[in-house]
Amino acid sequence: MKQDRTESKFRKKLDSFSSSFCAAKWWNSTIWLGSGQTTSCHHPPWNDIPKKVIENPKLLHNTKEKKKDRKKMLAGKRPKGCDYCWKVQDASPSNIPDRVYKSMIYTDEELQEAFSTKPKEDVNLKTLEVSFDRTCNFACSYCNPSFSTTWVKDINKNGPYTDMVSEGRFTYLDNHPQAQKFKARDIENPYVISFWSWWESDLKHSLQELRVTGGEPTLSPELWKLLERVSVESAENLNLKKLKIAINSNLGAPEDIFKKLKLVSKKIPNFDLYTSCEAVGLQAEYIRDGLNYTQWFNRLTELKRNANFKTLSVMATINSLCLWSLTDLLDDLLKLRMKTLTNDGLNFTLNILRFPSFQSCLVLPVDIRKSRQEHLQQWLNSYDEGVLYEHEINHMKRLIVYLGQPEPKDISKLRLDFKLFYSQYDQRRGKSFNETFPNELSDWYLNL
Repeated sequence: MKQDRTESKFRKKLDSFSSSFCAAKWWNSTIWLGSGQTTSCHHPPWNDIPKKVIENPKLLHNTKEKKKDRKKMLAGKRPKGCDYCWKVQDASPSNIPDRVYKSMIYTDEELQEAFSTKPKEDVNLKTLEVSFDRTCNFACSYCNPSFSTTWVKDINKNGPYTDMVSEGRFTYLDNHPQAQKFKARDIENPYVISFWSWWESDLKHSLQELRVTGGEPTLSPELWKLLERVSVESAENLNLKKLKIAINSNLGAPEDIFKKLKLVSKKIPNFDLYTSCEAVGLQAEYIRDGLNYTQWFNRLTELKRNANFKTLSVMATINSLCLWSLTDLLDDLLKLRMKTLTNDGLNFTLNILRFPSFQSCLVLPVDIRKSRQEHLQQWLNSYDEGVLYEHEINHMKRLIVYLGQPEPKDISKLRLDFKLFYSQYDQRRGKSFNETFPNELSDWYLNL
């Protein structure tokens, strides 16, 4: 059983192993089966999965790069790819880096097991996020062709985004064919074959949590194959009965798929759903192209009231455009949480966008960021103790601190790309930056 631990106390426990230790490097993985790539969590860059994965499916996770990082962590050294956590925790002693959240889901015994395991050993996962393919009906502004077939269609139709100069430009120069080395329904995909082999031999016995992402996973036949297996086998497999299943969904799939999602939620013993939004109305629809905000919120409400998900979590990707209606969204979520039958289950997380860096909130001028800091602090102060969960308070506090960071060294390039990207985005998507966002932001944008 997991011990009850607060984030601040747990950070001290984690540091007692080493100042850079993170259990995610052992027990957690994100794996993209369409491209044959993996990473330890959503912050570090991906690694290529070795071709001999058919002979050893555990290589879907245990790459040589991760093993090198494990060795560094055991010695208290900081792997370069994990620099997001180092920046967050170095910004303020009170900040809670994501390595805390990624590690505190494990027991003290499991932390010790990871710390005592030799770095080169092939371990079985306890927590897995898997993408079967990149099929997606949205083309969010901060996403790219690696994760969305709708983004691929944009690039195929309109060509690359042009004249951009920052490092982020490479994300929008082609349709990223390397991200889908096999077609979505290709039965010869060795990575999918290896996944199902590892599933049968170990994963369905070792996993504690499995999250399926995309693209939009509800559009993938492999998701429904997985859910069917879990629903049937959980009656006899004790681990599957306890297994926490989660999916990331934009809740924008056709109505028949949405109804199917509601029904299957009642067949899986432990089922969570994560969805994404960070603004309201037209601003949300601008940022997340393809979103119908009213439909999204209505479907979230329907799932809260009439489905059987243990947790509904809204993941806000904090970018330069969302800071003007983020708190409106959070107010709506809190109202929904409080007026339904139970207050638990529905929560939000604030995940600070780093890539593409020209969409980061640090691109905004200092005076605007200071204004947004004050607004967010006032919002946080407006809620009585006990209304917000501890992680929600911590996420808001670290965002407020983050907005006070110095300007990036390449700020002129980032601002140039900010203007170039969104002007082309408007033309391609039939949108208008100036008509969507408030004067404080649109006036600055016009003068770039």
